[in-house]
Amino acid sequence: MKSINPATGEEIATHEELTQAQIDAALDRATATFASWRDTAMEERTALLSALADAYHDHRDRLARMATLEMGKMLKSALAEVDKCVAAFRHYAKEGPAMLEGGSIALSSGGKADLVWLPIGPVLAVMPWNFPYWQVVRFLAPCILAGNVGLLKHASNVQGVAALMQEMMGVAGAPEGLFQNLPIRSDAVVGIIADDRVAAVTLTGSEGAGRAVAEQAGRALKKVVLELGGSDPFIVMPSADLDAAVKQAVTARVQNSGQSCICGKRMIVHADIYDAFLERYAAAMAAVKAGDPFDEESDMGPLSSAEQRQNVQDQIETMKAAGATLIGGETMPGPGAYMQAGILTDVPVDPALMGEEIFGPIAMLFKAADMDDAIAIANAIPFGLGSSVWTKDAAEEARFVRDVQAGMTAVNQMLASAPEAPFGGVKRSGHGRELGPFGLHEFMNLKSVYRK
Repeated sequence: MKSINPATGEEIATHEELTQAQIDAALDRATATFASWRDTAMEERTALLSALADAYHDHRDRLARMATLEMGKMLKSALAEVDKCVAAFRHYAKEGPAMLEGGSIALSSGGKADLVWLPIGPVLAVMPWNFPYWQVVRFLAPCILAGNVGLLKHASNVQGVAALMQEMMGVAGAPEGLFQNLPIRSDAVVGIIADDRVAAVTLTGSEGAGRAVAEQAGRALKKVVLELGGSDPFIVMPSADLDAAVKQAVTARVQNSGQSCICGKRMIVHADIYDAFLERYAAAMAAVKAGDPFDEESDMGPLSSAEQRQNVQDQIETMKAAGATLIGGETMPGPGAYMQAGILTDVPVDPALMGEEIFGPIAMLFKAADMDDAIAIANAIPFGLGSSVWTKDAAEEARFVRDVQAGMTAVNQMLASAPEAPFGGVKRSGHGRELGPFGLHEFMNLKSVYRK
């Protein structure tokens, strides 16, 4: 597997895939480590989480640089991502033990049932490249606290990141086998899911990948958590702070070069302010500077690969053929996978078009006649991950929270994940939750112990 710098097109490194014998050996290590780790004291688990936080903090520059080299993330954004991982490790180290206090329930027949949270075993994580540290840590931190062990199948283009994450486990003093990076292709995942040594699987990725993993997990009768992205609505009403909404709408599309699952992609603007919004939005998007991700003066780096840029260009052409108009969004010359930020207007309200998640710095802009129309446009796709609503009207806010079909809604701000809050979607955006106590409990056995 090759790591290619998307800013230059140059090869960084190659990584050898594991053989089947090496995969089997890794699964044996996971099984053996789980047998002992599940019995460790809570103090030992939280101490390891704190040590991991220290390791990521101490090596933040090196970790961030690798993410920038492998997938083009702005260095300042990569540093922020590493810091977010540090916060997640510290959160579960401090608050996690209280999340595992099961309590007890009085029974109407007499007696009680004590509730005990227990680990279930090795968990396979199939993770994407766009937030190569954070996507993994939001599975790994609760996995360690729960008493489980982790197996990572990372995206092939960020194997340098995956190797560094494995290294950080050693720096923190983790037992061998507690977390293992598996440099494998997607076709090897089927056999691992079916293997009795693996208890469950979590995936962040495309709808197609989610269907494949869910099917295999279903055949094996194993728990699965899926986060499959979406095409999130960003609704702006007349009472909103227009300047703030425009600013955040720009960030939503250029953060991580537009390659974020939960950032707004469909800007749905009330007709009364549509023209004013478009004028300011177009000017702000045109001012975005795409350039060297190591240069602090750049606003965004390249897309993750030339292939990913071509995917976005193909989506643009499909929408233009359906009647949409592109403002900006041109491909930039040179060896890197750069493109300018852009806006698609006049996109037909067609689920097939709107449901196409544009993983790049391109926004789709829609005019809504009223609140009902805005909600209808927001919900007219098969996905429901996140959403952002901009209004100062309390009644409108309550209606959006109730009726926009999404796992998460941000009010007068851009949606962002946090270690403390559950993360996940509805509809074809997946099922299950990560982060917070709910993410911790997803891969645990809630045992009822009946007593007189």
